[in-house]
Amino acid sequence: MLDKSIREQIIELIHQQVVPAVGCTEPMAVALCTARATEDLGKRPEHIKVLLSGNMLKNAMGVGIPGTGMIGLPIAVALGAIVGKSQYQLEVIKDLTPETLEAGKQFISDPKRIDIKLKEKISEKLYIEVTCTAGDDAATAIIAGNHTNFVYEARNGKVLLDKRCCSGKDTQEQTPDLNMRTVWEFAVTTPLDELRFMLAARDYNIHAAEESRKGNYGHCLGKTIDRPLSHGIFGDSIFSHIISETALACDARMGGAMIPVMSNSGSGNQGICATNPVAVFAKENENTEEELIRALTLSHLTAIYIKQSLGTLSALCGCVVASTGASCGIVYLMGGDYNRVCAAIKNMVANLTGMICDGAKPSCSIKICSGVSSALLSALLSMQHHQVTSAEGIVDDDVDKSIHNLTSIGKEAMNPTDDMVLDIMTHKNNC
Repeated sequence: MLDKSIREQIIELIHQQVVPAVGCTEPMAVALCTARATEDLGKRPEHIKVLLSGNMLKNAMGVGIPGTGMIGLPIAVALGAIVGKSQYQLEVIKDLTPETLEAGKQFISDPKRIDIKLKEKISEKLYIEVTCTAGDDAATAIIAGNHTNFVYEARNGKVLLDKRCCSGKDTQEQTPDLNMRTVWEFAVTTPLDELRFMLAARDYNIHAAEESRKGNYGHCLGKTIDRPLSHGIFGDSIFSHIISETALACDARMGGAMIPVMSNSGSGNQGICATNPVAVFAKENENTEEELIRALTLSHLTAIYIKQSLGTLSALCGCVVASTGASCGIVYLMGGDYNRVCAAIKNMVANLTGMICDGAKPSCSIKICSGVSSALLSALLSMQHHQVTSAEGIVDDDVDKSIHNLTSIGKEAMNPTDDMVLDIMTHKNNC
C-alpha cells in the first residue's frame, strides 16, 4: 500500500480533476470567465470582448449550450453575464430560466454587443480573456491552464488578481508525478472508504444516459444502438449496452441538455468515457461494489496520468485518453493483473494514436464509440495474453514510455494538424 501522504495527494488530485459540469466544458469555461468579469464589473455589461486560444475556439464553436436549444459561444457568453455565478464553477449557468434565456437572446440580437476573436501569439492551449464594459467602467478576467483557473482580474485598471507568471503551466503539472505502477497500486490497495466517492462518477454519468433516453439529442447514436435493428447487427450484449450507455450520455451533453455529468481533466466527454463503460461492464458482469469502485478509480486516474503529459487541450481527441483508462478498468473487472493492464494500454496506443480533435460537437459520440470499442477489444486481447510489442510502431516495452510516445505525438507532432483543423473550421461557408 502507498504511503498515506502520497494517497492523500492523489485523492486531492482526483477531486480537482473529477468534478461535475453542465454542458461542454469549453463554452462553460468561457461563460464562467464572463460571469467573473461581470461580478467584478458590478453591473450587467453593455459590451463583452472575448479573446480565446485556438483550442478553446475550436472546442466551443459547434456544441449545444445547455437549456438553450442553441449552438455556439455568443449565447454562452450572454448567459454568463446575465445569469452566471462564478461560484458554481463549470455549472455556471445552472440557474437558467426561460426569462433569463430570453434576455440572453435579446442580448445577442445586436451583433455588436459581443466580440469574439482569436487571441494572437498566445502559447497556452487553454486561454480565455473576457472584458466587460458598461459606460465608463470595465472589468477583465482571464482563465488559463485549466477550465476554472483564474490568473488575472482587474476593474478600471485596478488589479484584483494576478497569477499570470504561472499561467503557462497546467495545474496538472503542479501535482505529484504519477506513473502507471503508482496508478495501479493506488487503485487496488487504497482502503475502500478513501475511494468510495468515486461512485458519484457512476451516479452522475449513468443518470445522464438515462435522462438522454427521454429526448432526441445530437445524432441519437446511443438510442440508435439500443434499437431492435441495431441489436440484429451488434446483438443485445454487454458490448452494445456499453456503447449505448456511453453514447447516450455524450449525445445529451453535446446536444445541450441541462444534465450535469462528472468530468475528467476538464472534459465531460472524458468523464463519461472513463465511467460508463466500466460501470456497465461491472453491472453486467456482476462484479462487487468494491471491484467497481477500484475499477473506476483505475480508469479515471489513468486518464488523469495521461493528461499530465498531454495537457488539458491538444490536437489529440480526448476519447483516446479516457477510453484507455476505461480499458484498464475493464481489465481489472475481468480479473486482470498489472501486466494485463499494461498490455491493454499498449494495444490502445497502437490503435488510436493520431485520432484528431476537431472540436466539441454532437458527432463526438461517434468518436467515443470508436474509443470504447477499442477499449473492449484491447482488454480482451490483453486477457488472452496478446499485446502489441515494441517491434511494432510507437509501442515501447515500458508502458510509461508508450504513454509518453502517445502524448508526445498528440502534444507536439500534431500541432500543425491542430492549426489546419482550426483553419478549416473557421473558413467553412457556414462559419
